Amino acid sequence: MKPVNNETIIRQLNWRYATKKFDAGRKIEAPDWKTLEQALVLSPSSYGLQPWKFIVVENPEVLAKLRAAAYNQSQITDASHLVVFAHRVGFNTDDIDRHLARVAEVRKLPSESLTGYRNAMLGAVQRPQEQTDAWTSRQVYIALGNFLAAAALLGIDACPMEGFDAAQFDKILGLTEQGYHAQVIATAGYRAEDDAYAKLPKVRYSPEDVIAHVR
Repeated sequence: MKPVNNETIIRQLNWRYATKKFDAGRKIEAPDWKTLEQALVLSPSSYGLQPWKFIVVENPEVLAKLRAAAYNQSQITDASHLVVFAHRVGFNTDDIDRHLARVAEVRKLPSESLTGYRNAMLGAVQRPQEQTDAWTSRQVYIALGNFLAAAALLGIDACPMEGFDAAQFDKILGLTEQGYHAQVIATAGYRAEDDAYAKLPKVRYSPEDVIAHVR
């Protein structure tokens, strides 16, 4: 039996939209938010390396500062939660070895058995730093997609956003010192009843325009 049927998936993906106005008085229940955090943790990444950090911001004072650094967009303070998707800057062999230590721990493997796996991953970091940083920055969009889909299936609204001053976000959240850079953000909560965007038909190209089959 399928855990979720086809109709539910399509209905919820049609239901979701980039919410422009949130109901500031409505919060996401703790069990639902825990599920969304687990969706972030379970997101796929190249080699499973997870070169990211997800900063969940609920502190009103910090949110006010971030809103000012996001062109005063109301979603920042009106949504129930804000997630900052940050990617690892200067990813290197230490990050690979950290991941391999975790693999050995979880799968109960001797570290030496992972030498071939380690060698295969070295190509991801043995290149100019700007290329490695570009690679890690793209990884967070995989997690973003996972988060948005999970939210839709739970009936929770979300809005992915790139309209913010990343350098200011880094400064406010102390990300640079931690070796991370804010790449994209997402607000989550529940749409306001008067958000006109919620009632607009979804505009997408037809499957024939965007899907090609090679058989």
